[in-house]
Amino acid sequence: MAGQLNLMQGTLDMLILKAVSLGPLHGYGVLLRIQQISGEQLAIQQGSLYPALFRLEHQGLVVSEWGESDNKRKAKFYRLTAAGRSRLRAEADNWNRMASLIAGILTVTPEDL
Repeated sequence: MAGQLNLMQGTLDMLILKAVSLGPLHGYGVLLRIQQISGEQLAIQQGSLYPALFRLEHQGLVVSEWGESDNKRKAKFYRLTAAGRSRLRAEADNWNRMASLIAGILTVTPEDL
C-alpha cells in the first residue's frame, strides 16, 4: 500500500470509535473498516489494535459479545456505547478545532506578522 500515512499519536482510539460507530465489527473488521474509510491511506497493526480495543472496552466506550464472522469463525464483535458516542463527538470536535488551528498557523507568512 504505497502512499500510506503514519498514524499520529493519540488518534487510534478515536479512529476505532469511529469505525465501530458505523456498525458492530469484530477486531479484524475494525482494521479493514479503518483502511476502507481512509481510502487505504491508513493501516492499523493488529499489535496496536487489540490492546486499544481492550482499553476502550475497559473504559466502557465499547462493549463486546461473541458471534460468528462471515467466514463462520467465532469472533468478538464490538459496538459503541452511549459513553463511546459521547467520547467520539468530543474527540472529533477537539481534533477538528486543532486541525483548523494548525492549518491556519501553516498559512502564516512573514508579511502577516
